[in-house]
Amino acid sequence: MSCKPPPFTAKFCPPQALAARAARLPRPLALTNGCFDILHRGHVTYLARARALGAALVVAINADESVRRLGKGADRPLNPLEDRLAVVAALESVDLVTWFEEDTPLARILDVRPDVLVKGGDWPVEAIVGAAEVRGWGGSVHSVPFEVARSTSTLIERIRKAGTGRE
Repeated sequence: MSCKPPPFTAKFCPPQALAARAARLPRPLALTNGCFDILHRGHVTYLARARALGAALVVAINADESVRRLGKGADRPLNPLEDRLAVVAALESVDLVTWFEEDTPLARILDVRPDVLVKGGDWPVEAIVGAAEVRGWGGSVHSVPFEVARSTSTLIERIRKAGTGRE
């Protein structure tokens, strides 16, 4: 039995290699970002819609400390970065997955110079980090409406309530 890594691991891209690897992807290139702590139907639907806006999709994931600074709870993320990278990379809609330690993905956006910047419907376009930069080089910015109402925070709350028998 072979111990070769699964094919999706080829989609992992450390930030220092991102510019070069993204330059080899087909254009128009779309980029999105997020925590993707517990992947659910809302995430995969959103990522499929983001990918449909370009010929390739790069996903930048918040590193563990970056997630903690978002105020989602002291125990978040529940899944460490390397697990979140693997789950997102395994999706067919994702071409490349990287991460960022900062509070925002602006450095990764500048590395990739996407043609299309995408966030979920809870983000007004004018509040999307990197929108001005992407528009400045002729790209477009999209806030994709939610098709499936799901939330990792709500899911975690339901799991915790079920564990105490309060649900």
